[in-house]
Amino acid sequence: MAEQIFDFDPAELLDSDEAIETFITEALQTGDAKFIASALGVVARAKSMSKIAKETGLAREHLYKALSENGNPTLETTLAVMKAIGLELTTRHHAI
Repeated sequence: MAEQIFDFDPAELLDSDEAIETFITEALQTGDAKFIASALGVVARAKSMSKIAKETGLAREHLYKALSENGNPTLETTLAVMKAIGLELTTRHHAI
């Protein structure tokens, strides 16, 4: 019997605001900038990259590149995408 390999896109699982919030929160907790950018890209795909591009005023191609595993989005791009997907960046003090 031949082994089947299936493509998996986590964007397909992000079907609610709660799922998106949990996904991004966990990504932020890693402290890994590239992982966070990639996670924002997954959410942008889940919400429709074309819609995010329109809402942010940024080109779709720019968003795909900036929000990839090897992307390095500016803070401006990151904040614009977060706003477009309905999230905001907040701070919280924690003991060191």
